[in-house]
Amino acid sequence: MYPRELTIPMEKDLTEFGFTALNTVEEVNKVLENQTGTSLLIVNSVCGCAAANARPAAKMAMQLATKPDNAYTVFAGVDKEATEQARQFLLPYPPSSPSIALFKDGKLVHMIERLQIEGRSAQMIAETLQAAFEEHCNVSV
Repeated sequence: MYPRELTIPMEKDLTEFGFTALNTVEEVNKVLENQTGTSLLIVNSVCGCAAANARPAAKMAMQLATKPDNAYTVFAGVDKEATEQARQFLLPYPPSSPSIALFKDGKLVHMIERLQIEGRSAQMIAETLQAAFEEHCNVSV
């Protein structure tokens, strides 16, 4: 576990951009259970690929015209219980930090794991998110 003081700037990198931090199991359950609409969840991390790739990609993608209704983040290695609970919603994918997930009406519809973040530019990841947003967000059913 990392000291919260160390990770505050990394969490703020997303929360100051409109992401809501989920720090407790209750907060995770409140927003991910029985949700309607679309939500982006980033499992944040202290690693370099989170700083250089995942967080910038998520922020770039959230500037698009077509984007999810909500944006959330949990911090692996800091909010252990909240992260473990969020990962229950990411099954069948194994734990991965960082990772980025898109939900629609409570169902996981797109997942980007760490192995798809490492070695890819933030722009490439944002383009992948853009395609997922265009497919799943603001679409009449």
